[in-house]
Amino acid sequence: MPEANIQEIFSSIQGEGPYVGCRQIFIRFTGCNWQCAYCDTPVKPAESFPMEKTPGLRDFITISNPVTPESLSKLCNGYQLTLHHSVSLTGGEPLLHKDFIKELIPLISGTERGIFLETNGTMPESLRHLIDELSIISMDIKLRSSTKIDTPWELHGEFLKIAAKQDVYVKLVISDNTEEEEVSRAAVMVKRAAPNSALILQPVTSTNGVLAPSVQQVLKLQEIALRELTNVRVIPQTHRMMGQL
Repeated sequence: MPEANIQEIFSSIQGEGPYVGCRQIFIRFTGCNWQCAYCDTPVKPAESFPMEKTPGLRDFITISNPVTPESLSKLCNGYQLTLHHSVSLTGGEPLLHKDFIKELIPLISGTERGIFLETNGTMPESLRHLIDELSIISMDIKLRSSTKIDTPWELHGEFLKIAAKQDVYVKLVISDNTEEEEVSRAAVMVKRAAPNSALILQPVTSTNGVLAPSVQQVLKLQEIALRELTNVRVIPQTHRMMGQL
């Protein structure tokens, strides 16, 4: 049976993208195949991980790593799945654990919308392995201006074509260094691969020397994307404003 190392589990409010405000169970996996300059999430495996026992109270209990799909599903079931919009698989990069997730999904049914995958959009073959079990996909496009790593345009395009089989939206983390050409190229890619999808511009939360864009920059970048797509929204990280996990 596959095992996985988990970073944390908690029940809270989705703070990013078009599903802002929806109640979700968050399963944060360790490990990532990308190293974004703005990332503030530890990705190295730990011997244990915290689980918030009562949502919002910070009454954490400690769970040993690694876990099996069965043991993880029992933890999730303690949050009353029927009260939640979906279960968010996030990271790190959850698709590094595709075999684990394949076995986990049937064990955590009961939410309104099922499984919500948050991914960096760089592992198309792993997505293909799981696409029929997923309901919603939040895909990042990793812009060089924010991540300091070359944008994997071909991988992103291939990934998005597969993701378009389900409800998918695309997220761009934008900084004060984001270039207009990057946003234009991203919008064209979304238009070709998944034209009905929303494109979310998310101003970065300033960290590690990566600074948030000005209001003028944000509005200009949105205008550029709107030349290609009709559904382009600016949504910051609202959970940080609320002090939520």
